[in-house]
Parts: sequence; structure tokens; C-alpha cells
Amino acid sequence: MPCRFRYLISLFVLTFALIALGSPLLGQAQSQSPYWTEAAPATIARQELYPEVLDGKIYVVGGFLSENPGFTDHFESYDPVNDAWTVLRPLPEARHHITLSAVNGLLYGVGGFTGGFPDWRAQPTMFIYDPASNTWTGGTDLPAARAESVSAVVDDKIYLIGGRVRATNDARLFNDHIDSVRNEVFDPATNRWSARTDAPTARNSAASAVIDGKIYVVGGRNFVRNADGTTQQVNVPNLEVYDPQLDRWETRSPMPQAQGGLAATALNGKLYVFGGEQWVPEQKVFAESWVYDPQTDVWEALPPLPTPRHGLGASAIGNRIFVFGGGTRTGTAATTIHEVLVLPT
Repeated sequence: MPCRFRYLISLFVLTFALIALGSPLLGQAQSQSPYWTEAAPATIARQELYPEVLDGKIYVVGGFLSENPGFTDHFESYDPVNDAWTVLRPLPEARHHITLSAVNGLLYGVGGFTGGFPDWRAQPTMFIYDPASNTWTGGTDLPAARAESVSAVVDDKIYLIGGRVRATNDARLFNDHIDSVRNEVFDPATNRWSARTDAPTARNSAASAVIDGKIYVVGGRNFVRNADGTTQQVNVPNLEVYDPQLDRWETRSPMPQAQGGLAATALNGKLYVFGGEQWVPEQKVFAESWVYDPQTDVWEALPPLPTPRHGLGASAIGNRIFVFGGGTRTGTAATTIHEVLVLPT
């Protein structure tokens, strides 16, 4: 047998053996670029999600269902080790667009809307969940009712930024609310809310993450009332960074594309954002995903979502980003889809 032919056969056999044995050598080669895979679907289809990670598990509370006025008190957690969802004690009251934040082993659900469209009304309530007892208790209400905000935890304090507030005390409809620049902080040690420096941009349906003690707020949209009385939801690409220590905002390079109703998370010092929707100039749902490096102030494209979605949740654990739920059509079509972006190790 010619020497070259024997070499090719040996190479084929070695490659086959590496594949069959799941060789880490091949794994290293495959892991040089991010790629998408699938995980266990959520137990119900819902959108407008603001998840939180606590003790290695992802928690998701409330949300909006496809069938109007289907907002929910549903609460569940996802364990990435077992690739399994667990249904937990529901919220005391149903909410959608409610934020969730983890401090000292507890989860704080803040604000959100009640009602089905267009009968949305922002709420000031705080609900506190204790995983050890699987129970909810009441907390300290917001100074003003708010929904579609972003929340972030720095130094065991909860910052609530932007979103929509009631234009009047008796506001009962979606159009009775306006976008806000409010930036308020809650200290669980004192059970008090305090005002901080307002955000540069009034917006709703943005996303946020914490990197090196600073809060990154990205994307979202403006609720615009035109001169003729009509309204529009106009996406914004803005990226603004808040430093709680200095109580100061900084404007960074905007997203390459304005996406509202998107999801964001942080991993290894970078900001990752996914999906979203657009209402004008045409309705569409985004698959586009991006990563931002604060060190270079540069955005780069990621592999797009396998399933374009808005109002979805994203959480990072290990070298994976779990992206779940959301709607597959503008404003609706909630799903249980759960896709995972695996990053290089």
C-alpha cells in the first residue's frame, strides 16, 4: 500500500475516533466562534420579560401572553445544570413589564403594568421573593408608578431607570403614560427610595446590564405624540452609562441599529444585546444581535438569533447566554422558545 494512502486512512480513522469520543481538541476548534444551540423551552409562552440570575439559576416573573388581556402572575426558574424549568409560587398580583432584581439572596419585583392593551396602567408596587421559603411579601412602593423601566443592582442597591410613568394620576390607558428620565435607587438596608441624576434619554423598552460597577442602558424607544394627535413608537440606538459612585451619566457609541424591546446581559466585561422590534417606518422583529466592548467603545455583530423575537429575556451563566421567551411578531405571538449562545472558552 502506498505510503500516502496509508497516511490518509490513518488520518480518517483518527478524526472519526476524536468525533466519537467527543475530543476536547475538536471542542476547542469548534468553540473559537460563538454559536447557537437550543435548551428546554419555558413552561408557558410569554413576552415582556426582565429576568434575573440568583445562585446560578435564572428567574422569570410575570409577562404578557398572546391572548389579550393575558397578563400573568406566572413565576418560574431555570436551572442550566439540569436544563429544566421549575414553576414557583406566583406573584401576588399579575404584572407585565415588571423588573426583577437580586440582592442578598432575595428577588425584588418592581413596578410593571396591569391590564391588557390598551388598558395598561403603571403600578408602584414592590414584591419580594424569598427562594428559601418560596414565598412573596410586600415591599416599599415606588415614589411614582412606573413600567417598562430597566433595573440594575450595584453595591446591593437597586437602580430603576427610565420607562413609562402616568401622565396624570388617573391614567388608565397606554396612551395616558409618557416616557421618563427618572433614575431612582432603592436601598434594602433602609427600605427607602432616593432620586439620583436623571438619565439623558427618556425612553421605554430599553435593556440594561452592569459592567465593572457601571450601568449600561441601551436601545429602546420613544413614545411620540404627533401634532395631529396620532402617536408613534420610534426606536432609539442610544447607549448611556451611569456611574453610581459619581452619580454621573456618560454617552457612548450608539448601537449600529436602533432596536426596541430588546434584551441585554453582560459577560466577561462586555455588553451583549439581542433582538427587539420596530414599529416605524415599517413593522419588523429583529434577529440581529450585537456585542459592545467598553474598552474600545466598538460594537460588533454576533450570529443572529435563530428565531427573531422582541420582549425576550437574556441571562449569562458561565460562557453561555440563555435567551428565552418573547414575541415573534410585532406586539404579540408569545413563545416558549429557548436558545443559547455559546461563547468561546
